[in-house]
Amino acid sequence: MANIHSIVLDETKKDHDYVVSLRRYLHTHPELSKSEFNTAKTIESELDKIGVSHKRVGETGVFAEINGEKQGNRVIALRADIDALPIQEENNCDYKSVNPGVMHACGHDAHAASLIGVARLLTKLKKEWGGSVRLCFQQAEEVGYGGRMFVKEGCLEGADRTFGFHTSPSYPTGVILAQEGPINASVDWFRITVHGKSAHITKPTLGVDSLLVASKIVEALHKFVPKSEELKDRFLIGIGKLEAGTTYNIIAEKAVMEGTVRAFDEVVRKQIKELIELTANSIASTFKATVSYEWRDNTSVLSNDSKATKEAQKVARELFGEDKVVTDSIPPFTGDDMADFINAVPGTYLFIGSHNEQIPQTGVAQHNCNFDIDEDVLNTSVALTTCYAIDYLSGLLD
Repeated sequence: MANIHSIVLDETKKDHDYVVSLRRYLHTHPELSKSEFNTAKTIESELDKIGVSHKRVGETGVFAEINGEKQGNRVIALRADIDALPIQEENNCDYKSVNPGVMHACGHDAHAASLIGVARLLTKLKKEWGGSVRLCFQQAEEVGYGGRMFVKEGCLEGADRTFGFHTSPSYPTGVILAQEGPINASVDWFRITVHGKSAHITKPTLGVDSLLVASKIVEALHKFVPKSEELKDRFLIGIGKLEAGTTYNIIAEKAVMEGTVRAFDEVVRKQIKELIELTANSIASTFKATVSYEWRDNTSVLSNDSKATKEAQKVARELFGEDKVVTDSIPPFTGDDMADFINAVPGTYLFIGSHNEQIPQTGVAQHNCNFDIDEDVLNTSVALTTCYAIDYLSGLLD
């Protein structure tokens, strides 16, 4: 299959300017989660040009399917997220966002453009492979919504593999992290409301200070975060928002905090939720306050299937060489609802380096107003995704 790899690499280079142009258009016109209407229309228009039928998933997700012309009955689902972030872009580039307060600061524009590039190559090379490729342009990754929509609407039913990737400023351009097991944390959002009793600040015995109680809860929860580097024991509790009171001389009747729990083990995840409620209840009762809770499960632990990841490692090594493939790292506490795809169908999620030392902003962390990518990463992402799909469907990775 080395020949098809060479063909894909050549075709990817020929198509590079197109993929870059599409990525820049998407970067210029970013849209927030659940509002990716123009993005979806753009994706549909590009699919129409290559003769690939499609349908909406929810209001702004796009699903398409391409069938090869050789015999084969395997099915692989390829996923790209498409939403942007509520960030004002500060880069000075020709493709700077024109939508105030909205920016592709996480690389989803590159993911979507890459998957269109993959669709173009797979269509052009249909005589070289059999089976079916499903294209999942997933909305609302940033709020943990779109992945479940694709699963709920049956887009993965009957599939044998799932595959996706994310650009990464943590690695040089073209370096590929293909790691078995947990690679992203679970993400839970919570809101704790402390209910106290208002009184004048000069008569503290007549009130119950919800602000004091809330501060005790915040302090206590931060003490629980472990120092262990063992993956199964790693978790994080973070509280990023606390609001209380109405004015400077009245005891706060209510305090509201919002935070997140991250974990790499589903059992630990459940235990931490229980620990938070037990701790908050205990502290509140000490001060004669009460607490109420709201929880939202944004995404599960993203754990790469071992077999699928070994398959991807093999393809990556054959395409780009052993020195471009990393198989071990300490996973970050970030989350990604690609987990919903892999939980439904075995698959793998790779990280592809997009940092060029000659372009400073490509080393800026994601979710930053100066984030950008080295667009040479698009050659890696398109070729790798295309070759993995063809090799898997052709049974060459068994």
